[in-house]
Amino acid sequence: MLKQYIEAIEKNNIVSKTDINGIITFVNDEFCKISGYSKEELIGKNHNIVRHPDVPPSKFKELWDTILDKKTYKTTVKNLAKDGSTFYVNTTVIPILDKNGNILEFVAIRYDVTEAVKISQELERKEKELEILNATLEQRVKKQTKELRDLNANLEKRVKMEVEKNREKDRLMFQQARLASMGEMIGNIAHQWRQPLSQLNILLYKMKKESISKQNCGDCEKLYKEGKEIIKKMSRTIDDFRNFFNPNKKKEIFFIKDALEESCSIIKKTLKSENITLKLKYDKNIKIIGFPNEFSQVLINIITNAKDALREKDGDKHIKIETHKIFDEKLKNCAKISICDNGCGIKEEIFEKIFEPYFTTKHASQGTGIGLYMCKQIVENSMKGKIFAKNQDNGVCFIIIIPILTD
Repeated sequence: MLKQYIEAIEKNNIVSKTDINGIITFVNDEFCKISGYSKEELIGKNHNIVRHPDVPPSKFKELWDTILDKKTYKTTVKNLAKDGSTFYVNTTVIPILDKNGNILEFVAIRYDVTEAVKISQELERKEKELEILNATLEQRVKKQTKELRDLNANLEKRVKMEVEKNREKDRLMFQQARLASMGEMIGNIAHQWRQPLSQLNILLYKMKKESISKQNCGDCEKLYKEGKEIIKKMSRTIDDFRNFFNPNKKKEIFFIKDALEESCSIIKKTLKSENITLKLKYDKNIKIIGFPNEFSQVLINIITNAKDALREKDGDKHIKIETHKIFDEKLKNCAKISICDNGCGIKEEIFEKIFEPYFTTKHASQGTGIGLYMCKQIVENSMKGKIFAKNQDNGVCFIIIIPILTD
C-alpha cells in the first residue's frame, strides 16, 4: 500500500529529495519534464540549479530557517528551466527525521501553477493600467470640457464667417458660370459655323467657275438656292444656342428620324468630300419629348467629331447611325441612338475626361473642347437621358439613351 501511495504522488506531482546540504538525491519524471533536465543532470547537483535569479536571497533564507527548524515550508516558487524559460510551482518542503529526531533529508512536493500565475500577473497589470487611467480621467475630462466650452463660445462667430465666405464663393461662381456660358455659346456657334462656311466657300467657287466657263449659267440658280439654305441653317444655329440658355423654353414632341435627317443633311456634303460613308438605320416611329434643335446640335457635334477622327484614315471610312427601342431599368421605355465610326478610337487615359468642359485633343483652331460637354448637358439635363462612349471595332461608339413617348 505504501508503494501505491508513493506512485500516486509521483504520477501527479513534481517530486524531489535532497540531503541536508541541498544536494539532489532523487527526482521523478515530472520534475525532469518541467525543468528540461535529465535525471543524470540533476542528481548530485545543488537544488539551486533551477533557482531563478529574480528570486531574492531572503526568500531562500526563510526556506532554510523553516526546514532546519524541522517545520514544513509552503510557498509558490519562480524557477528557471534549462532552456531559459520560467515556470512557477506551488512547493511544499518536508523535513524527514530519524527515530532520534534528527533530519535525514528533505522531500519537496510541487505542482505546476505557471498558467495561473501568468493570468494573475496579467490581471495585476490591467488593474494598474486602470488605476493610472482613473487617476488621469478627471484631468482629461476637465480639459475636454474646457475645449468644448471654448468651441461653443466661438461657434456662432465661426458659423457667420463661414456663411459669408460661402456666399462670396457663390457670387464668384455665378459670375464665372455666366461668363463660361457665354464663352461656350460663342465657341459652339463658331464650331457649328465652320462647316457651312466651308460649304459656302465651295459653292461660291463653283458659281464663279460656272459663270466664267459658260455665258448662260444654268447651275447658278441651283447653287444660289443651296447657299441660301446654308445661310438659313447658320442663322437658325444662333437661335438654337440662344434658346439653349433661355430658362423659359418649352419642350416639344418630335420624331428622332426628323432630327437625324436634318443633322445629316447639314453635314453630308462634308462627309462626301472626305470620302466618308454615312450608314443610317433607324426606326421611323420613335417619338421623344425635348428640344429638337438642341438634339440636332448633339448629333451634329458627335458626327463632326467622328468625321475629324476619320480624316487621316486610309481605306474604308464610315459612320454608322442606328436607332431602336430598348428598356432601361432606370429610364424604362427608351430610344437608343448609337453613332459609331471605324476610326482609331479614344485613348483609355483620356476616356473619363471627354465630357469635361474645355477638354479637347484638337488644335484650338478646330474646336473649343466644349462640344461634348454641352451634348452631355442637353441629353442628361434637358432631355433626362444619358450619354456615354465606348471603344469598339477599331473605333468609338457614342450611345445616347432617351425616354420615349409610348402610345
